[in-house]
Amino acid sequence: MTAATAPTLSDLRRSLAEAALRAGPVAGGRIGLGVPSLDAVLNGGLARAALHEIHAAEAADLAAATGFALGLALRAGQKGEERGKKEEEARRPILWVRQDFLDAETGRLHAPGLSELGLDPARLLLVRARDGEGVLRAGAEAARCPALGAVLIEPWGEPRPFDLTASRRLALAAEGSGVPVLLLRVAAREAPSAARTRWQVRALASRALEANAPGAPAFSLKLLRQRGGAAEREWRVEWDRDRRSFAERSLFDRSDRQAPRTEHAAPLSRPLVPLSGDGQVAADGHDTGLRRAG
Repeated sequence: MTAATAPTLSDLRRSLAEAALRAGPVAGGRIGLGVPSLDAVLNGGLARAALHEIHAAEAADLAAATGFALGLALRAGQKGEERGKKEEEARRPILWVRQDFLDAETGRLHAPGLSELGLDPARLLLVRARDGEGVLRAGAEAARCPALGAVLIEPWGEPRPFDLTASRRLALAAEGSGVPVLLLRVAAREAPSAARTRWQVRALASRALEANAPGAPAFSLKLLRQRGGAAEREWRVEWDRDRRSFAERSLFDRSDRQAPRTEHAAPLSRPLVPLSGDGQVAADGHDTGLRRAG
């Protein structure tokens, strides 16, 4: 769909129905993050058929929170690949519902940056909505579609319609479809919700490689809440694009063990998901591969 066709919620429903006919239900179980100590606290990983909240610690940490959310979405497809399924079955699309205001506030999504993280932009279905209510409605529709690999919902701030009841709708939709729903929050306070887990993400400085080349994206993760499990735990991790897995930072950098947890690290030397400040999807103006679904 394109902006010229004035896509509506019914268009999204029709697209999702067509996708569901081409794919069977997703696998259940849990999504392992690849960090043994973290997966152990999560009883084997994130629950797949559930709602999870990811909060950017500050507005400047939105790129880090986005990178973590996309890493989880990519990990959600690992189970099918490990079982040797056909490539098309393991590469289910990721649907991202984003509020238009974010483009002006933080910049548009940049397809080369998504590729650097390990996501093929052709696998991404991007839905734009004018306000928080539209984001939540489109996200709830998408969460019911078992053909998707993951649903990422990104409103700005604290949308008035988002309350405990709205979060329960998202959680029930995820449980019914088996698709993980990742709610990316920025400029929002913590509030009661039906999310299975709630995370706070800060950016860490990446470790320079040879010739001072940018290192792997790095994150400071804090598990704020886990329904029925331990919480208030922290990890420092890096994202391995080739393995599509997280790894504990302390395994690579002993100095991290001595870093105070309350310190806000410097920004990444390479953005997790580069966002263009000039309002262009790609700097060279060429086709980025992003597919717009609304």
